Formats: sequence, C-alpha cells, structure tokens
Amino acid sequence: MSKSTAAATAMPVIRLEDLHRHYAMGVSVVNALDGISLDVPQNAYVAIMGPSGSGKSTLMNIIGCLDRPTSGEYWLGAQAVSRLNDKQLARIRNREIGFVFQTFNLLPRMSALANVEVPLIYAGARREERIRKALAALEMVGLSDRVMHRPSEMSGGQRQRVAIARALVTEPSILLADEPTGNLDSVTGQGIMELFNKLHDLGNTLIVVTHEPDIAERADRIVRLSDGRIVGDETRA
Repeated sequence: MSKSTAAATAMPVIRLEDLHRHYAMGVSVVNALDGISLDVPQNAYVAIMGPSGSGKSTLMNIIGCLDRPTSGEYWLGAQAVSRLNDKQLARIRNREIGFVFQTFNLLPRMSALANVEVPLIYAGARREERIRKALAALEMVGLSDRVMHRPSEMSGGQRQRVAIARALVTEPSILLADEPTGNLDSVTGQGIMELFNKLHDLGNTLIVVTHEPDIAERADRIVRLSDGRIVGDETRA
C-alpha cells in the first residue's frame, strides 16, 4: 500500500464538523469561519491556502487550541476538543500539538538547548529527560553542533530549525506551521521545507498555512479557503 493510500484509509487524527467562528466588530458580526468540515488522517501533509481574510489563521488557531469555535465540533483523535475547559486545552497544546511560527518565537537569552527544553518544563519532565529529548530533537533537525548557541548567534534558517525541534520535543500528534518560510530567503526556505518532507516521511502529521504555491505543492493535499469556507480540496499524487 502506498503512503498516500494508507493516509487516505487511516482514521482521522483531526475531524472538524461544521465549524463556525464569529467575531463581533462593533454592531456588525464577522464570519471568520462559516461552516468548515474537514478530516485530516494520521501522517497527512496538508497545506492550507487562501487570500488575506479567508480564515486561514482562525482555522489554524482553532486546530491549535489557541481559540474556540463559536459552534461546531472539533475532534483530536478521540477527544472532543471543542468541549474542553481552558486547563484541558492548555494540556493538549503542550502535549499533542507542536507549533512552528513565522517569527520563530525563541527566547533570546537562552541557548538552543534551553529553548527546546521549554515545552518539557511545562510538561513537568525531569531535567535529565528534558536534556535527553532536547538533544535528540536538535540532532533530528541537524543542529547537534549548535546546542549551546543563542538565537543571536545563529542564522535565520538555524533559528527556524530550533523552533521546529522545540515543536517536536514533546512528540506531538500534529505539527502546525504558520508561514514557516516567511522570514527566510528562498534557499534557506527550501532547506526548511526539505526538513518538513523528512519529518513527514518519519510519520509526522503536518499542517502548513502558506500563501506560496511552491511551498503548498510539497504537500499531499491542498485545502483552499475563501471567506471562511472551503472552496477547494485537492489531493495530490
């Protein structure tokens, strides 16, 4: 069975059913999401595209448990995420979801190793376990020779690799990336996307928000949004 066939027949790790997200803007209401239904199988590689204001960031925030839908259901595996309280959502963010941001979001005074350890500190891991897992994550992204460097001592591509290692260190169910190459030059960005291909081949579930067609074309599936609705869902060979 091919990887794409296996992904298609796997149980969804993410299931969204008729998601709506409304924001009050003075006397008017903005429909940021207007009835999104989407299944994402385990080990899928999905790109989410759309113009500014299409709902990409709102959808990513809900999948990442940073926001709640106004109505509809969100299932992460067997968990009904849309019904959880704030403490339960925080636990899922820490243990089930890895985030990679355009701006890296690294702590400037801490080494690469210490930055990668941060999610494990929140998870309550012991120091020995934190160091072991952080070193393994940095080795996975090709930075075993930069573990004691601070962000200011690394290139943009290296800083993004640290951010990816930090996202992977808790062995999350899914990896969310929001414009992961937006602050990188084209050559460095291609290197980061090659790393994403490697992570996908290792079994990680990836969801990437991007406005760049060449980045989206690396995914197995491209979901297109417009005005808070899915207007295209292409599965690629």
